Amino acid sequence: MESSKQPSFGFYLLVAAVLFLIGWGGLAAVIMLTLPTLGPRWLFFFLGVIATSGTILPFVYFFNRRFPSNPPAEPAVIMRQAVWFGVYASMLAWLQMGKMLTTTVAGILAVILVIVEILLRMRERAHWQPKG
Repeated sequence: MESSKQPSFGFYLLVAAVLFLIGWGGLAAVIMLTLPTLGPRWLFFFLGVIATSGTILPFVYFFNRRFPSNPPAEPAVIMRQAVWFGVYASMLAWLQMGKMLTTTVAGILAVILVIVEILLRMRERAHWQPKG
């Protein structure tokens, strides 16, 4: 029978540290060492997702521990939720570069991402069967 033991905080802290260093180090390099042409601009957004995901990952882990769900959030769910924050931050940066970012647009994007996550969790709950 397989064990449903969740990874410890140390695992998430290691993953967060790696993402944090790669993301923020890469962003610093892109900002200081490149010109804003097409390739470095896409690299900026990609590294922005990685940096923000690594920064927010410990908070997402603690939030899921503080408010447990049924079924419990698996490591893939915790990582997905952290990546949603990274995608949101990069979308905001992209919209700000085009001078299209407003409070209303930021709020609508946040609501859309929250709804998508809720629907994904509902789908997981529909397919979940307790062990035993």
